Amino acid sequence: MELKLYDTLTREKRVFTPIDPARVRMYVCGPTVYDYAHIGNARPVIVFDVLFRLLRHIYGDSHVTYVRNITDVDDKINDRAARDYPGMPLNEAIRKVTTQTEKQFHDDVDALGCLRPTVEPRATEHISEMVDIIGRLLDNGYAYIAHGPEGREILFSVDKMKSYGQLSHRSLEDQIQGARVAIEPHKRNPADFVLWKESSADQPGWPAKFRAAYPVNVNEIEIFGRPGWHIECSAMSWKYLGEHFDVHGGGIDLVFPHHENELAQTCCAFGIPRMAETWMHNGFLQVEGEKMAKSAGNFVTIHRLLSGWRGKKWPGQIIRLAMLGTHYRQPIDWTESALEEAAKIHADWSEFCTNAPTTAPSQNVIDALSDDLNTPRVIAELHSIRKTGSPSALRSSLSFLGIGLIFNVSVEMKVRAHMEVSAKAVSESEVQDQIKRIDELVAQRNAARKAKNFKESDRIRDELAKMGVVLKDSKDGTTWEIAR
Repeated sequence: MELKLYDTLTREKRVFTPIDPARVRMYVCGPTVYDYAHIGNARPVIVFDVLFRLLRHIYGDSHVTYVRNITDVDDKINDRAARDYPGMPLNEAIRKVTTQTEKQFHDDVDALGCLRPTVEPRATEHISEMVDIIGRLLDNGYAYIAHGPEGREILFSVDKMKSYGQLSHRSLEDQIQGARVAIEPHKRNPADFVLWKESSADQPGWPAKFRAAYPVNVNEIEIFGRPGWHIECSAMSWKYLGEHFDVHGGGIDLVFPHHENELAQTCCAFGIPRMAETWMHNGFLQVEGEKMAKSAGNFVTIHRLLSGWRGKKWPGQIIRLAMLGTHYRQPIDWTESALEEAAKIHADWSEFCTNAPTTAPSQNVIDALSDDLNTPRVIAELHSIRKTGSPSALRSSLSFLGIGLIFNVSVEMKVRAHMEVSAKAVSESEVQDQIKRIDELVAQRNAARKAKNFKESDRIRDELAKMGVVLKDSKDGTTWEIAR
């Protein structure tokens, strides 16, 4: 089956044909490292990890390059650095914050079963590429210098690009209204965006010389400053993937202004009609039916889910499985009940696959993924494999998807899975009560056996069997487990 992907630019699902099959290239916008990543950030990480795995399967591991950047220059980073390390020089404090939060991010996404990208560049290590692109835009007449309220700025002139707005499919007027752009007198158009801005003595910055015919009588000018957000990704994608590459991905919230402006910068700097052949965007995430926000008290980080959310630690495999239950382009409602359901399924699959060898993934799973990463169909295929009784095929397909199995499934998960066969959901207290009841019956059976009351012992054994309990008698005593 041919791989088909939905392209945000053309608004159609198209057959994916790489520019060079020997070098398939994908860029995905990564985290701004100033705090723990929230569960909404986990969605593109998981989605494009699945695509990375699929592309490697089709074209070969060595023929796919996946770049996901680290944004380590940002006003939020500056604010946290100044807050956490007030006595430290700002640049040192910033490095300390970004190093710490980058590690937190890696720890979290590793737990989610995600492969590391081929390249993971930091923005601050690619200033020269940013300056180069800005210089090209100045030379081509797509950028200009202006004096803003906090110093000199180099701005992209959106009026110069006739196709500006092509990715988000909105006119320039709509773009300005939608983004609530403020009227700033130093801009030629309110939608013009910053490529480079001058830094004060207490802000991070780099000395940079720009060539062009400015509105002043010089051919070169130096501005100690820092980059705008959008130019960072244009520079890093160019560095590692070239001017024109196969896939650019990220969350739907990045379509405008970030990706629209990336596309504009790159196309105008290099004189090309397209930056990426396919633009892919995952849908929004909300929590328990509401938009996630700190003010609403429903802001959930990946770290919090892993370490304990609502009294439970959720393994990364469960989080990943729950995330893949919704098609990536659709909005997802992150709920505790969805996690509970994923945990129940995962426990059953883990038990079913014990000792099964890993071979190749099911072709039906590959075909489902090849239909624009249709993960709900993938989950249905996995259930079908479970019903046909092929542990090896199921384990191999789960491994391909990055879903690890837990073979020492906890007693709680096993009991919950059995109790929910005929019920939609079972509370934690019900599970614990059931375990307590099982322990009590086992103790009563042991007492009956010791008293040689075998009729009572058999009665209790039969009662436990109805509860899904398998007893194992030995010279050391009696143990129990839930039947597979």
